[in-house]
Amino acid sequence: MTELNSKIPAGPLSQKWTKYKASVKLVNPANKKKLDIIVIGTGLSGASAASALGELGYSVKNFCYQDSPRRAHSVAAQGGINASKNYQNDGDSTYRLFYDMIKGGDYRAREANVYRAAEVSNQVIDHYTALGVPFARDYGGTLDTRSFGGVQVSRTFYAKGQTGQQCLLGSYSSLNRQIRKGSVLMYPRREMLDLVVVDGRARGIIVRNLLTGEIERHSAHAVVLATGGYGTIYYLSTLAVNSNASAAWKAHKKGAFFANPSFIQIHPTSVPQLNEFQSKLTLMSESLRNDGRMWVPLKKGDKRPANSIPEEERDYFLERRYPAYGNLVPRDVGSRASKERCDAGYGVGDSGLSVNLDFRDAIMKQGKKSIENKYGNLFEMYRTITGIDPYEEPMRIYPAGHYTMGGLWVDYELMTTIPGLYAIGEANFSDHGANRLGASSLMQAAGDGYFILPNTISNYLADQIRVPRISIGIPEFEEAEKNAVDRLEKLMSVKGTQTASSFHKRLGKIMWDHCGMSRNEEGLQKALGLVMELKNEFWHDLNIPGTRNEYNYELEKAGRVADYFELAELLINDALNRKESCGAHFREEYQTAEGEARRNDRDFAYVAAWEHVGEGKPHILHKEELKFEEVEVKERSYK
Repeated sequence: MTELNSKIPAGPLSQKWTKYKASVKLVNPANKKKLDIIVIGTGLSGASAASALGELGYSVKNFCYQDSPRRAHSVAAQGGINASKNYQNDGDSTYRLFYDMIKGGDYRAREANVYRAAEVSNQVIDHYTALGVPFARDYGGTLDTRSFGGVQVSRTFYAKGQTGQQCLLGSYSSLNRQIRKGSVLMYPRREMLDLVVVDGRARGIIVRNLLTGEIERHSAHAVVLATGGYGTIYYLSTLAVNSNASAAWKAHKKGAFFANPSFIQIHPTSVPQLNEFQSKLTLMSESLRNDGRMWVPLKKGDKRPANSIPEEERDYFLERRYPAYGNLVPRDVGSRASKERCDAGYGVGDSGLSVNLDFRDAIMKQGKKSIENKYGNLFEMYRTITGIDPYEEPMRIYPAGHYTMGGLWVDYELMTTIPGLYAIGEANFSDHGANRLGASSLMQAAGDGYFILPNTISNYLADQIRVPRISIGIPEFEEAEKNAVDRLEKLMSVKGTQTASSFHKRLGKIMWDHCGMSRNEEGLQKALGLVMELKNEFWHDLNIPGTRNEYNYELEKAGRVADYFELAELLINDALNRKESCGAHFREEYQTAEGEARRNDRDFAYVAAWEHVGEGKPHILHKEELKFEEVEVKERSYK
């Protein structure tokens, strides 16, 4: 049985990373070209890792299922990227960024990893600036910042409302440089079907060429998963439709523990669902809460146009409930507050499932031009989708599935429980606990790829320089390819009547209704039964037209949905096991008299790392105890 070893270095928190880098094993520059590394994913973590490793001299293969690396979902991030530069001289520091992340994650993250993420944040900003990312600047030319939820300083660097796109283009440029040099080989339109493990070590992958259907084998001395999160398990989410959990899930079934799967963030500012035919929802950046005020009518069921409701008949519920932070409370707090108002009958719009995000006061105070300079593309996107001009009347917003804090368990070196397999960015669990603070995703993804993994992976590869390049003709590759093909054939052979998307939509509703913003024992048990019933129906009535030996988008979707059924069972069981409320995991049985989350630090101050031990067998739970040496664990309050 695999044992958890987080490999946290000894010594004071502020010195761990420095001491680690000074003592880690290195690979001679002449030997790096003998070592092959596979990186799967080309978002901020994948593109940055591939380019950094290529620049160091390793031979890198980079894979993505999109037609271009620049189409990775990181492009959709809007509001900003955190760093503790303290340009505003408002008291920010590495420690304060670390503390805000630990507190924001409701004390369910590993101290050492979080502090390191905060520590490298300034390097990330400097690097992106050098790459030409056009961050906003103030009058004096210094990089500008704005505030985000859960903090009381201004540390979020931004490029209007398209920060993710601009940072991804910066990472894409550094990746292209390595592709041109020949240190990185790019494989677009490939999807990982399985991980190949040889003598207990990750040694390669099986992929499907999505254009031709051809099955390919690729070997390496180490494999890096930078494949993002699994928020599309809800079907309707802010993620790209093709975002999925399949690569991480395949690794999990080969021995990589899956940690905290029930920690899924619900974002408070999404455009509400407009009709039953939608396949995704659109995010409205958290940065809008800097200037927008969230409110509902004071009178239940008041359906008057927003501009017709006078000031004294409005309930600015976040400002009322959380005066210290107001509209900038963390995402989990803001989401639950909006849901509570809507459930109580105060929601706006025809469905009653939305609240107002109003910029009237900000426009009056700052002028329309100032608001346009900060959020213009977001306002235009909202107007295009809804037909409502947010300069003239409030946006309507409602929470939606967004970011996943759970993911593959990794140690301090970002290695999973499979030697030689690493998980970075949103694919791992390590930095955000039970709730991610806004603008920390780009920070973590780029930090992992550019500045952390390139240092830690050498500690493993230093012992691999005598291992010759792995042959793709060995039995382990044969077996992995056969298993992958057999599964594709099994999906194709069902010959039922329903599409993969129809099953995904029904699965998403089950998960949203019973394992979404709030959970309870009865609902989770019901969800478990419903998921298993639907999974059985899927394998008896799925319809996939065409063949597997051609471009077949329906086959792609079916494989991902099949994995989601299995992940959904683990997610629900993890939520059932965690008999407390913390961060985004809100169990209705465990709340304070004021309706806030009530943690149980005595019994649940641990990372839940789940081990797959075989088809049809229950997962085994391993616990990584969370020890807090630098922060006092206390009730999380934003009042």
